[in-house]
Amino acid sequence: MREYFETGITRHYFFRKDKLNKLKETVIKYQQAIQDALYKDLKKSPEEIWVTETGFLLSEISHTLKHLKQWMEPDSVSTNLLNIPSKSYIIKEPLGTVLIIGPWNYPLQLLFTPLVGAIAAGNCAVLKASEFAPATAAIMKQIIAETFEEQYVLFIEGDGATVIPEMMNNFVFDHVFYTGSTVVGKIIYQMAAKNLVPVTLELGGKSPCIVEEDANITVAAKRIAMAKFSNAGQMCVTPDYVLVHASQKEALIVAIKKALLQFLGNEAKDSYDYGRIINEKQFDRLLNYLQQGTIVAGGKTDKAQLYIEPTIMENISLDSSIMKDEIFGPILPIISFTTMEEATAIIAHNPNPLAFYVFTSSNKKETKWINAIPFGGGCVNNVALHLTNHELPFGGRGFSGTGSYHGKFSFETFSHKKGILKTPTWFDPNAKYPSYKGKLQIFKWLIK
Repeated sequence: MREYFETGITRHYFFRKDKLNKLKETVIKYQQAIQDALYKDLKKSPEEIWVTETGFLLSEISHTLKHLKQWMEPDSVSTNLLNIPSKSYIIKEPLGTVLIIGPWNYPLQLLFTPLVGAIAAGNCAVLKASEFAPATAAIMKQIIAETFEEQYVLFIEGDGATVIPEMMNNFVFDHVFYTGSTVVGKIIYQMAAKNLVPVTLELGGKSPCIVEEDANITVAAKRIAMAKFSNAGQMCVTPDYVLVHASQKEALIVAIKKALLQFLGNEAKDSYDYGRIINEKQFDRLLNYLQQGTIVAGGKTDKAQLYIEPTIMENISLDSSIMKDEIFGPILPIISFTTMEEATAIIAHNPNPLAFYVFTSSNKKETKWINAIPFGGGCVNNVALHLTNHELPFGGRGFSGTGSYHGKFSFETFSHKKGILKTPTWFDPNAKYPSYKGKLQIFKWLIK
């Protein structure tokens, strides 16, 4: 792959454009197979698959194709007084051979979306899909094999805990892009650091949702429920817990119950729109959380079907594991607050969340909250949908990740910005050369 990259073929605009078009065509060709695989792995509905997986990916490819030529153009920048009449510009060059590691919760989108950026930037890529979504991994392998040469894009299978260290300890990648848990992200970071390999880590964390006393409770409830229980709560940007003003707590719980009834009917188990937990290990982990507070809605489980009903909980200790771990499932703790200081102190137990959401009718409160909490990205009066805007960077900070992607930000993640200063030879004043004695005032004027 490195030899293939060094031929320079991947650098050409028409090569990149052709490969992106081929990927788009093959994904469209296998739409039904993708849909069947994601249903088998996670019981996702066709509509959810389109919005969060296939359609999301195809939209990313289309956006990239539309803007790729412009992104590849050198960026002209101003030149400082010392270097006039030089010209300054920035070239975006590919990094080389990159490793992209995807998770199981959105197995297609979270592996192939960064691949779009890697291709757009002119790289070769090694892909490692999660072994915990095997049906989708099999289809992705087929798509990659049919679309690309192995020396250009290579799909790797196997146990991630074995395969990834073998690769990273025996080959120096030019970039590693990992989406998954913070625990594994730390291991990836450590392995990459040995060879000073740059990384992008898209991790998780406990993303809070604030519901202020002046919020539109009906709308807040619907938008929170829609995002929280999508994919059975197995989403990195879903609200991990809600902090609601004490005056609105009961109203919010009632409104979320009503929204769930509207969305999923009397039995979510029988709903067309409700998925399942990925495997027994995750099911057992989530089951433990149900013992750590008072269930006010939901709580039914069926291990044989890997089913956990959408559940709302209250009376939860901040010292319990449900308030320390990322829940990553259909369980929503609701905690009341009376002052902003009280709420921010709770958030501080798990700093730098990947996402942050606030529902309020006050522009003043909106600004105050957004400026008070360090977080990756988020929404005001909405949940999770910021990641669908190609013009916004998506990524975390601290324990929720490092780096960002989507749209142009993906292209930039997989590019090196090379600064160039071009100086003419027709202007060559002696003041630039030794001896510098007596030239101090000139230099002070030039270099301010």
